[in-house]
Amino acid sequence: MMVETRNLRKEYNGVVAVKNLSLGLERGDVLALVGPNGAGKTTTIKMLATLVEPTSGTALIDGVDVRKSPEEVRSLIGYMPDFFGVYNDVQVWEYLGFFAAAYRVPRSQRRAAIDGALELTNLTSKSNAYVESLSRGMKQRLCLARALLHDPKVLLLDEPASGLDPRARVELKELLQELRGMGKTVIVSSHVLPELEDFCNKVAIIERGELLLVGDMRELVQQVGKTRRFRVRVAADNEGAVRLLEAVPGVQAVGQSDDCIEVLYAGPQDEQHALLTALVQNGYRVLSFAEQESDLEQVFLRVTKGDVS
Repeated sequence: MMVETRNLRKEYNGVVAVKNLSLGLERGDVLALVGPNGAGKTTTIKMLATLVEPTSGTALIDGVDVRKSPEEVRSLIGYMPDFFGVYNDVQVWEYLGFFAAAYRVPRSQRRAAIDGALELTNLTSKSNAYVESLSRGMKQRLCLARALLHDPKVLLLDEPASGLDPRARVELKELLQELRGMGKTVIVSSHVLPELEDFCNKVAIIERGELLLVGDMRELVQQVGKTRRFRVRVAADNEGAVRLLEAVPGVQAVGQSDDCIEVLYAGPQDEQHALLTALVQNGYRVLSFAEQESDLEQVFLRVTKGDVS
């Protein structure tokens, strides 16, 4: 296990921020840590980064205990916080040079480490630019380059896509896919759930500090997919159509969203045609009828309640 937590717990003045969290990640795993605001995601990442001491339990990074050997753990991890500081009056290469020294990268290897981090994050052309001149997306990539300088085995990324425009998010996603290909173990917390599916192979859902669900991304999405969701639009009388669909065997729930009817169906797949048949045979003019694919967002909405600690 590259990352292992054992009953990890953190309390602040009697309030439980993280409750006995246990999970394990192997080399090359990329974990999506998702949950509502106040769920305990940042506290969990800070404990793994040795910035917050657990109240009880512990965590291991490549077999090293975060409580007993925090200095050794810091050499194994790259940490990117949700809010980070940059020095506006320095150039990009100076900024990275400072942190290369802080990471104790040997002087003879610093130039190569800086060049490698810049190339990986596609910032080579900005090496002489002042940090204050960079866009938010470039600053995000610069902070990721900083976390990669010492070639860590584990990356802890807290909301790395926060505040990024669509193009910058795509670039960040491509970079994380590349890091996974390099064998890095990554924990990334984010609220941009659809994008996490593209590069994460594991997911952990946390709420009120408690781990609700953890496992393989595709398997969990497929489990939710056993209940299929359909979106239907009819020309008139939505309320009548809703009542009609509620009576179809296998239908769990029917609701309305804007001008669409949403149907949750748990019956046999070879009988789902009954939904459309019922509408047509009762004289409804069906404008559209489509099945919606299951995704991480659906898993998240079904598992969580929106509670915070």
